[in-house]
Amino acid sequence: MNWHKTTIEIATSGKGLRDITPTIRAQLKEWEVQEGMCFLFLQHTSASLIISENWDPTARADLETFMERLVPERDSWYTHDLEGPDDATSHIRSMLTDSSLTIPVDDGDLSLGTWQGIYIFEHRARPHRRKLLMRVLSVE
Repeated sequence: MNWHKTTIEIATSGKGLRDITPTIRAQLKEWEVQEGMCFLFLQHTSASLIISENWDPTARADLETFMERLVPERDSWYTHDLEGPDDATSHIRSMLTDSSLTIPVDDGDLSLGTWQGIYIFEHRARPHRRKLLMRVLSVE
C-alpha cells in the first residue's frame, strides 16, 4: 500500500459550481494509482464539495438556483456579517452540503458514474483561492 498526498489550490470566480474532476483525475494519473481510495477534504467553511451531474449545464444552474432560494441572502435574522452580507449564508450553505468526499479508484480512474463530476460549490460572492487536501491510499 502507498499513501499519496497533496494540497491543491483551486481559484473560484465567486458563487457557483466549479468542476474539479479533471484536476483530481490528472493527479491520480501523475501518481499512477490503479486501485485504491481517494479522499478529498476542503479546508473552508464557506465553500463545499459535491458530486453532481456533469453533462447538462442546466442541472448545475438548477442546483445553484435552488441553493439561492433555500438560503437567501439579506434575511433580517442573520447576525453574522463580519465579511459581508453573504457571510452567514455561505456558512449555512456549507453546513447543508459536504466538506469531504471519498471516491473509489478502479483501473486507474475515479469510480464515478457516467454523468457524475466532482465540484467545489463556492458560496461566497467574491472570488477565493480554496485549499483542497487530496489523499489517496493505493493498493498495488
